[in-house]
Amino acid sequence: VYGTSAGGQNALGALLFHPEFYVAGVANSGCHDNRMDKIWWNEQWMGWPVGPWYAESSNVENAARLQGHLLLVTGDMDMNVDPASTLQVADRLIKAGKDFDLLVVPGGDHGAGGDYGKRRLLDFFLRWMQQAPTPDWN
Repeated sequence: VYGTSAGGQNALGALLFHPEFYVAGVANSGCHDNRMDKIWWNEQWMGWPVGPWYAESSNVENAARLQGHLLLVTGDMDMNVDPASTLQVADRLIKAGKDFDLLVVPGGDHGAGGDYGKRRLLDFFLRWMQQAPTPDWN
């Protein structure tokens, strides 16, 4: 599974909350904790005031649940979703002893990666979904 922005949040959520079905995912530019995003956006679906359900659905709070393979992608200049959201997930994964891949795109904005990111996504899924060798891009 893969996605960008809310789709990135959902891609990681799929791995964390449904590991019996999803085994590999790419989460690009995701807001992984709705308490750190634009609250007016999240309260439309999550409700107000902020309650315990925000933490219960947080990818940051639940990062230790990771069982599958994960590639996190963020641009270091993302002006929509703070890259700190992705880095908080990375921090929790490291503290939990989880293996994952991380791509930080220098100068990248929301949905970062471009052609290089597409190549990394393809390589990731070839490696983890098909156990196939990746193309020699060089």
